Amino acid sequence: MSYLYELHAHCTEVSPCGGVKAEEVVALYKAEGYQGLVLTDHYHHEYFSSLGDLSWKGKTDKFLEGYRLARKAAEKLDFDLFLGFEIRFTDSGNDFLVFGVNEDFLYKNPRLYEHDLAYLNKVVKRTPETLIVQAHPFRKGCKPSENLSLIDGVEICNGNPRHDSRNSMAAELARENNLLKISGSDFHRTEDLGKGGIRLSKRVKTSKELIRALNLSKCEDLICQESHCH
Repeated sequence: MSYLYELHAHCTEVSPCGGVKAEEVVALYKAEGYQGLVLTDHYHHEYFSSLGDLSWKGKTDKFLEGYRLARKAAEKLDFDLFLGFEIRFTDSGNDFLVFGVNEDFLYKNPRLYEHDLAYLNKVVKRTPETLIVQAHPFRKGCKPSENLSLIDGVEICNGNPRHDSRNSMAAELARENNLLKISGSDFHRTEDLGKGGIRLSKRVKTSKELIRALNLSKCEDLICQESHCH
């Protein structure tokens, strides 16, 4: 038996480009046969500045709204819901997925988008069993990180149908640099459902368990329609 997990998904409560509410994201993935997902809403200057004069605590409360709604829905459906985020720094077009941190981390580390990848690595890696993964590094406007030692992996299959993420180039980057390979649907709309993720042989119920499983995973475990993933 396989357990399917989505690793890259957004909800409309926090990611303005998203078109599906948090509770519906969970319900859709449950109906699709997935056992869980990581909610990775966009974390960048534009979003937090749109919240006006709220304190950092208030802004973080707003950022976590989608996750908390999704978590409540997940509890009712015996579905595993994990916190993540997709960060873009103010002076860069690159996006990085962060796995394994908790809510407290977000409150205690304000405005991470004002810093850089080296700083993100420093604060994230204070927590054991965390991952920083570059999302779609060859999509238009993005490029591979200049210092690959600061990331753990690469999203080699991004399933979003509205972008050409040049996934085969991302896979080559990961292979050449011995980086962890992941797949994600980059879910924003219903048409994106189930385009990525991973198949695991055992259910995972915590972020730490998920990360351990990812670190042991093989390319053939990835959910991807493209041949470079197989």
